[in-house]
Amino acid sequence: MILKTMLLSAMEFAQPTAPPAGVNTEGLADFLRSFFAPLFLVIVSVVALFFLFTREITRFVQFIILAIAIGVIFYVPNIIEVTAKAIAGALGISGG
Repeated sequence: MILKTMLLSAMEFAQPTAPPAGVNTEGLADFLRSFFAPLFLVIVSVVALFFLFTREITRFVQFIILAIAIGVIFYVPNIIEVTAKAIAGALGISGG
């Protein structure tokens, strides 16, 4: 019985296993988005309030437009990939 258990254990260790294919990055974008997006909103709010209290309306409007553009990158999934494919298509570069 002991010999049978030892042989079965040895056979399990002798079977080759596939090495890991690489670093698992599944869910990394969602994690980064959930981590940096609230931080981004806090920074935008503080800077926007600063511009409003100092009555620099022109800088406030410029900042809000820039913040919206950057916010789209944070909150819209796959926006960079879709934009890159659209630009490549407009330039006549075929993706392979």
